[in-house]
Amino acid sequence: MPAASLLPLFGSAAGPGALGGGAGGGAGGGGRKAAGPGAFRLTEKFVLLLVFSAFITLCFGAIFFLPDSSKLLSGVFFHSAALQPPPPPPGGQPRAPPQPGAGPAAVAVAAAGAVGAGSLERIRADHERALREAKETLQKLPEEIRRDIRQDKEKLLQDARGRKEAVVPGLPQRLFRQPVGALGQEPADPAVRQRRAKIKEMMKYAWDNYKRYAWGLNELKPISKQGHSSNLFGNIQGATIVDALDTLYIMEMKEEFKEAKDWVEKNLDFNVNAEISVFEVNIRFVGGLLSAYYLSGEEVFRKKAVELGEKLLPAFNTPTGIPWALLNIKSGIGRNWPWASGGSSILAEFGTLHLEFVHLSHLSGNPVFAEKVMNIRKVLNRLDKPEGLYPNYLNPSSGQWGQHYVSIGGLGDSFYEYLLKAWLMSDKTDEEGKKMYYDAVQAIETHLIRKSSGGLTYIAEWKGGLLEHKMGHLTCFAGGMFALGADGAPNDKTGRHIELGAEIARTCHESYDRTSMKLGPEAFRFDGGVEAIATRQNEKYYILRPEVIETYMYMWRLTHDPKYRQWGWEAVEALEKHCRVDGGYSGIRDVYNNHESHDDVQQSFFLSETLKYLYLLFSEDDLLPFEHWVFNTEAHPLPVLHKDDGNKGENQK
Repeated sequence: MPAASLLPLFGSAAGPGALGGGAGGGAGGGGRKAAGPGAFRLTEKFVLLLVFSAFITLCFGAIFFLPDSSKLLSGVFFHSAALQPPPPPPGGQPRAPPQPGAGPAAVAVAAAGAVGAGSLERIRADHERALREAKETLQKLPEEIRRDIRQDKEKLLQDARGRKEAVVPGLPQRLFRQPVGALGQEPADPAVRQRRAKIKEMMKYAWDNYKRYAWGLNELKPISKQGHSSNLFGNIQGATIVDALDTLYIMEMKEEFKEAKDWVEKNLDFNVNAEISVFEVNIRFVGGLLSAYYLSGEEVFRKKAVELGEKLLPAFNTPTGIPWALLNIKSGIGRNWPWASGGSSILAEFGTLHLEFVHLSHLSGNPVFAEKVMNIRKVLNRLDKPEGLYPNYLNPSSGQWGQHYVSIGGLGDSFYEYLLKAWLMSDKTDEEGKKMYYDAVQAIETHLIRKSSGGLTYIAEWKGGLLEHKMGHLTCFAGGMFALGADGAPNDKTGRHIELGAEIARTCHESYDRTSMKLGPEAFRFDGGVEAIATRQNEKYYILRPEVIETYMYMWRLTHDPKYRQWGWEAVEALEKHCRVDGGYSGIRDVYNNHESHDDVQQSFFLSETLKYLYLLFSEDDLLPFEHWVFNTEAHPLPVLHKDDGNKGENQK
């Protein structure tokens, strides 16, 4: 191309404004003269421009068409501001700064040079590695390629699941270590093994029928073959599922445990506008979720337990901190049962939160749960106790006792149980709980424990200083409690406490043996010439309660006297004969009648407590051993928080 044709790009061809000054051109003006000094500089610049343009084109072509060019672009342009200054050239001389007025292209070229040979080497290495992997893949059989793809997918899913479960939002990260004895060995005796297998079959029958007719609801009506819901749980659903989790686990019913866990994860919802019983929701739902977590390590159980625990905290918003019995878990408004001694809170209800709330603090890192239940003790310790006994009613506003009624059965029972178990669960460091328990037992033995003319030891009820010679089925738990606490009894009373446990167990067995169905009534009396027999129609029913079998289990573990296993098997035979129906297990309206009249309810505690205690009765002692576990009042096992464990409560196998 003639040079003259490019001149309009830079200026006019002649005149004073022409590039190179006015030195060119002679008279006549027809021919082109030889270039002067200005014309020579213009040509040189033009050549340099061509070379520079070719270099820029080459650089950008390399950037966009070399393999993995996106990495180079990213490193040069998008991260250029964050790049460290390149090392000085050899000899220690600093690099010259960019010349002022340099255009963007020049800056880009300089930056590309700053990337250096190292970046180009990495790009080349990545390219070569990709080629090698492609060649190796092409040499594989199709089956091998599909297998590799599946393995990569599984690894990605596992990594994603691990990241999801590593830390539950709002909860501290916790390394799970399964406590000792979560699973045990098969019984050595074939006859015992066979009986334990029968109890597992009973559990499967109860569970399968619940799943078939009432899945996701609170309880089962086994004759009507439909769901049953108590107002104790408000609108919270799934009581049987949560209550049964740990029983399914220790019986190694793995498929059933998994389907229960899946339901909890997807469907258990506490965001309901309903009034619930703080006591019942705590022992069944919070206790069941805590136990399921400690056995399995599944984070969903820890998360749900803490979530529910937080929703129960407004119940403590009273002048004394003694919680309300009933709570709307959406509004946080609480109240007490209207029949409970002028709006009082009930000893067995506010006194049966300690184990669960201490573990909630342990698992959440939030001390507020433990502080709430420790405050209950402070209130109790400031009060005078009539004859050293704890009345069943306490006003949460005034902090004073209500009616002076005392019972080791309903309204009082699990308060005493939790004093002992709080001490045991603390690895015997909770001296306050220990003192409160043994002082209470001394007062109970002095004022409430009596012996009938026929030689049966029973625990009467105390009403304003007068004894009512009645003992409830609920009171039968005390035999196991006395035996469990025998080792720590003061003044060499260990033998006496074991003896008390054995005597209560015998009395409660008699209450079963003296009925037509060999199942115990709700309450039985020792007056009017009768012993261990219910005399009132409203005390003759049996609702699948566990307390007598609970005492058999403790007495067997602590004495290994074979009669306790025999008595337990008698209960199994009676349950199978009279309580098993087409749709599950039902309670009985009158255990003295020769013909069954069923109440049509399969209680959730039948799966949580009755069948669990039977299973443990026919298991070896290495399953949930007492030195490592305590049971809440719904039979949910919670680990002892060992004082010598660096991560308190996280016991290694």
